[in-house]
Amino acid sequence: MNKKECNEIKKLFTPANCAISRICGCYVDAEKNKKTELKEAFLSLPEEEAFKYFTIFRNGLSGTVGKNLLNMEFPLHTEEEGGAQNFLLKLRDSELKDEGLIEEFYDKIIAHFDYGENYYIILIHCAYDIPAKATDGSEMFDASDYVYEFIQCTICPVKLSKAGLCYNSMTNVIENRTRDWLVEAPVNSFIFPAFNDRNTDIHSLLFYAKNPEQLPDGLIDEVLGCQIPMSAKSQKETFQAIVEETLGENCDFETVKNIHENLSELVEETKDEPVPLTLDKYQVKKLLENNGATPEKLQEFEERYKDVENTPNTSFVAANVVNTKSFEIKTPDVTIKVAPDKTYLVENRMIEGRPCIVIVINEHVEINGISCRPVSVQERGGSALADLTAASGEQESLSDTAALQAAACGEDAVTPVPSGIRAIEE
Repeated sequence: MNKKECNEIKKLFTPANCAISRICGCYVDAEKNKKTELKEAFLSLPEEEAFKYFTIFRNGLSGTVGKNLLNMEFPLHTEEEGGAQNFLLKLRDSELKDEGLIEEFYDKIIAHFDYGENYYIILIHCAYDIPAKATDGSEMFDASDYVYEFIQCTICPVKLSKAGLCYNSMTNVIENRTRDWLVEAPVNSFIFPAFNDRNTDIHSLLFYAKNPEQLPDGLIDEVLGCQIPMSAKSQKETFQAIVEETLGENCDFETVKNIHENLSELVEETKDEPVPLTLDKYQVKKLLENNGATPEKLQEFEERYKDVENTPNTSFVAANVVNTKSFEIKTPDVTIKVAPDKTYLVENRMIEGRPCIVIVINEHVEINGISCRPVSVQERGGSALADLTAASGEQESLSDTAALQAAACGEDAVTPVPSGIRAIEE
């Protein structure tokens, strides 16, 4: 599912477009005991409750596709009798009216969802009469050929409200607040089947993770039967390791900067596309080849991925592996952050035999919030140098030294600092 398809389904979770036919719920405590259950027609709920449920369901479709929202496909064996996909299909087709299937579903989640606190499992059934699209892209609600029937499951933490004082309007006094168990926004959710190409796709589902770095492995593997994808953080770390290993000695400052700029341009060009840009093995190889990887290293890259070529771990969402908001340079002692469109202001140079990061600056510079004017070596040290030269009688020698420093650092360079970082005026 892409961003537009997710937004189309989110519209169903509103009073005007509600497509929810039935809701079931199970409250589970920290010891994995079922405390209470809910089974009823959704439209029979009080209006205030229905509004709060709508918010929960929309939250289960929030975030970024490829990061918080993950498209997952079912392996073929899960579609056989007794498989995870086959079970979910039966649950969907039952319209949540088969109590035995619902209880079995709860038991599966309780057994494999690793969560040490209270939580609330909410399961809904929806039937969406898909409106046809006119040639201009507008929806024709009176012309529908397909019905998208799906279930959504959300898992919400249930936590005790904070202690405090409150105003009691009945007694007109400030008193101790009564603490309640509150249902919070979902930590995980999934929609089955997926709504791909604006139609039913029983071979895949859409999974939501509030924290994409903490995917519930047991839930994904045992209950849903899908392959666990790499998180956004894992994708970034894996991509970085591939770049370092494949480029080898060619992994220098300029090459890495070029890769960052190449990826940033690709992400910018495709930012309005409904599907996020994904880099497969061959695109990554081409990127490395264009940035100096040797044929030997590219062959190693090819061999490394030959065995896992058809797994989801060989592709990367471009937005997950490049930071399009900042260009960061880090040494053990200094960190420099540059706007991604200003990377040309940073250069790597050898000055007086030492590798330096050179930053081009303009007339406005701040140090700890204090505006200051960049001063050249000649401006800052001219009078002191003259006094020192007159006192020591070494005018000619010191002038030669100053000339060498100016030649090495540039005409308007500021005094170099021990860290090896220098700034040069434009």
